[in-house]
Amino acid sequence: MSEIPAPPWRAQRRSTPARKPLSRDAIVDAALALLDREGLDAVSMRRVAEELNTGAASLYAHVANKDELLELAYDRVLGEIELPEPDPARWREQILEIARESYRVLGAHSDIARVSLANVPTGPNSVKVAEAMLGVLISGGVPPQQAAWAVDRIALYISADAYEGSLYQSRQRASGKPVDEFVADFFGQVHDYYRTLPPDRFPYLNRYADVLVQGDGEVRFEFGLELLIRGLDRYLPAAD
Repeated sequence: MSEIPAPPWRAQRRSTPARKPLSRDAIVDAALALLDREGLDAVSMRRVAEELNTGAASLYAHVANKDELLELAYDRVLGEIELPEPDPARWREQILEIARESYRVLGAHSDIARVSLANVPTGPNSVKVAEAMLGVLISGGVPPQQAAWAVDRIALYISADAYEGSLYQSRQRASGKPVDEFVADFFGQVHDYYRTLPPDRFPYLNRYADVLVQGDGEVRFEFGLELLIRGLDRYLPAAD
């Protein structure tokens, strides 16, 4: 038996695709996609709602406000960090590995690192990272108080460095120059300025202008990280 054709006025109606149900995960996905494309300042409840083809009011059933959304997005990013099981014999290498991995992950998501500044992230992935760092340090012999402070200082160093790197990337994109050209021009100007300083008043900046601008962001990050980790050795119990 053949089907009865639909009346023409029905056939001419455009079918609207069913809208995917909203969820917290979908909202965080949209926020991260927007952040990766345009940066943290572009993320708002309205813009995220537009990404999801809905109204901003519908987001509030799942997320309290923009601050909570940013914390959720930050915690999602931290979930990309691979964490080791503490090995007392390798505690220095392991804390370096966590720091490098954290730096890489944060740097891959625009200026998301800014969310952690002047804040204490407490999401599930945030506490996993803190637990891993604390476990590595304490298992390696660093006293609990110094280990706790070290986790805070190392995390701050990573976030601040990653955030500063995102600011340089933003300037580079705005300049329209390739990365190498932008870096050479920017630090070349700094170098030339130091060399114009009166040597009788600024003998060190003038004389050592060359070395002051040496090393890219990763080289400088590694140097600072090494300083922090080596400083923990003084707190280790003296060997018998």
